[in-house]
Amino acid sequence: MSVSDLMWVEKYRPHKITELVDQKEIVGSIQSLLKNQSEMPHLLFSGSAGVGKTTLALCLSHEILGEHWKDSTLELNASDERGINMGCDNVKTFSRYAGLDSKIPFKIIILDEADEMTADAQTALRRIIEDTARICRFILIANNISKIIDPIQSRCAVFKFSTIPEKDVVFHLKEISKKEKLKSDENGLAAIYEYSEGDLRHAINLLQATASLGDITEANVKTSAGLTKVKDVDIVLKLALDGKISDARNKMIELIKVYGMSESDFLKYINAAVYKTKNKNLSDIVQTIAKYDFRILSGANSEIQLSALLAELTKFGK
Repeated sequence: MSVSDLMWVEKYRPHKITELVDQKEIVGSIQSLLKNQSEMPHLLFSGSAGVGKTTLALCLSHEILGEHWKDSTLELNASDERGINMGCDNVKTFSRYAGLDSKIPFKIIILDEADEMTADAQTALRRIIEDTARICRFILIANNISKIIDPIQSRCAVFKFSTIPEKDVVFHLKEISKKEKLKSDENGLAAIYEYSEGDLRHAINLLQATASLGDITEANVKTSAGLTKVKDVDIVLKLALDGKISDARNKMIELIKVYGMSESDFLKYINAAVYKTKNKNLSDIVQTIAKYDFRILSGANSEIQLSALLAELTKFGK
């Protein structure tokens, strides 16, 4: 059984540009560029997760390269290869290997999470983009376009993807539900959208996870997403404030590793729980949570940081 048979996000990934969910203006602009493929510029796709950036890049590769797309497309993830050597060697080898097949207009290099590259790595990439322009087109993908250096932005046609509206996400989930012969109700699908926050990839993954429990109902969605364990975060906070740091940490690890609660959700829920305590140190506690949230977003080990957070919360107890 292939990965696409197992993962619905791959099984139902569009293969044609016209199948992309929402993003109609971007699709129209891309189709105009395709009318003269030899003059197509490098592309920079920006926007939040799960809005179709990588999918559109792959659709473009299929459309332009046809049956040669696999051999003539290089996919890299910059977050896996940070720094000055973020895969530049791979890019150089690919762009120069065996020249250019006469059956295709150029090779395509898809670089996901390009905004995770250091400034030095981006400068090196800019030089490679210039040196290989005759035989390669780059499609750069970024969540935060402000982290892409101006010299790269100026060499690309920039497309900013918008969050997919709820009605479009729900419609797409309904179509998948029909094909998978699932029973779903409006409240269940609405709960998936709310929890995924417009991230279609996350929504499809949550739909598949919920299907393993039965019908797509609000209750099953909450169970699948770990939302029924939100109240347990209140318990973690109480244990920490009572000075029971080991118990608090064990409960926190259980929520994340056993029930699948994300670190960001844990912080969100513990922040909400603080306001229920009427603790006299409310302001200090909230600032402490924000401090550890920032550290995790900056790349620090999440388990270590959350454990340190719980340890620091003990000083605000009664």
